Amino acid sequence: MLHLKRISFLGVLILTAFYSCVPTLETVDEDKAVPEQYRNEQQDTVNTAMLQWNEYFKDEHLKNLIDIALENNQELNIILQEIKISKSEIKEKKGEYLPFIDFKAGAGVDKVARYTSRGASEATTDIRPGEEMPEPLPDYFAGLHAKWELDIWKKLRNAKKAAVLRYLGSVEGKNFMVTTLIAEIANSYYELLALDNQLEIVNRNVDIQTNALKIVKLQKKAAKATELAVRKFEAEVLNTRSLQYAIQQKIVETENKINFLVGRYPQAIERDASDFMDMKPHGIESGIPSQLLQNRPDIREAEYTLAASKLDVKVAKARFYPSFDITAGLGFQAFDTAYLLETPESLLYNIAGDLTAPLINRNAIKAAYMSANAKQIQAVYNYEQTILNAYVEVANQLSNIDNLKQQYDLKTKEVDALNESIRISNVLFKSARADYMEVLLTQRDALESKFELVETKMQQITAMVNVYQALGGGWN
Repeated sequence: MLHLKRISFLGVLILTAFYSCVPTLETVDEDKAVPEQYRNEQQDTVNTAMLQWNEYFKDEHLKNLIDIALENNQELNIILQEIKISKSEIKEKKGEYLPFIDFKAGAGVDKVARYTSRGASEATTDIRPGEEMPEPLPDYFAGLHAKWELDIWKKLRNAKKAAVLRYLGSVEGKNFMVTTLIAEIANSYYELLALDNQLEIVNRNVDIQTNALKIVKLQKKAAKATELAVRKFEAEVLNTRSLQYAIQQKIVETENKINFLVGRYPQAIERDASDFMDMKPHGIESGIPSQLLQNRPDIREAEYTLAASKLDVKVAKARFYPSFDITAGLGFQAFDTAYLLETPESLLYNIAGDLTAPLINRNAIKAAYMSANAKQIQAVYNYEQTILNAYVEVANQLSNIDNLKQQYDLKTKEVDALNESIRISNVLFKSARADYMEVLLTQRDALESKFELVETKMQQITAMVNVYQALGGGWN
């Protein structure tokens, strides 16, 4: 009894020594606190992010493009393969804390020198009476070998749990990629509709300016205008026509961008831009900021990464403690295949337990532990930054929607005023009460204001897409 007490006491001292040798490192806890509501928004849990993307977007052409992209987009398919890789890593980690059992079989031959202790012994040994030991001596073996590390400190189980969390994080990474892809296709599609409208405006202005040029030429013949006025009007027509080609190039590039996103070679994009200027942005229900923690895939991915990094620290810490291994073997061995399965003569077995603990020069273990701890702190900051970034994105887009509405209303009035100015300037020019420069400047201002009105409408629709993405919509 006294002897057992001494062994137990010695074991406690050894374990205490190993625990005390683990370095004490800085720890940082994540802060999940967010404001209770967005600025100038009511505190309501109704959230637009709960809508599925095919309910949020109404344009059938756009929905068809998104459907194709979710099947064919190469970047999304690459991420899906990464998810499979993460899933395989779980199986790999799970297998590490289960027993390893191997089957072994082999054959060999051994010639021992006669004038050695082993050679002399075998020379005087008979297998059976009258049957000498063969020389050289064959050797045949077949059996099972098992090895199992007892996961006392949960080092292997925590590594498996970390792999599971990283797998879940990769799934959320895929979801975030889906929201980004949908938003990028939608924004490019609406940009294409805006370009179509701008091209139509340019075409109409070319007709208007061409008619004005004809009038100036007639007035010149009647000595009511100069050659300078004719040249100025002609230059304005040429300038506006050059805009047609610039817009057509943008249309081609935008179509090709969409085709790339949906994973196909360049082709025409089906669309209807006729009612683009009449589109009304959705009424947005922003919900409350705390819903971002559940709705945003990038936040959940950062959360899983953080949880995995905490387990990595535990795994690295467990390497300071002793590891316990059990090895065992069972099989048959003989110098002749005729005797290989004879029992108990050819039967062999063994079992052993090992305790291994790092004692001297543990720099590699300390470095791995410190690195895991630093990565865990880094994951905390990344998680907090992701939450902050999500909140700022939503706040910016909500403000953007309100300001763009005011901007669009004012731009509409500006276009109406300039359209009336064109009519008035043409009347005054015909009656020689305004010079040609006033007419040209008025036409140019009207064209620019119409372009800006279309641009503002596109920004409105883009803000509608971006706030849906910022709230975490689209992936479900």
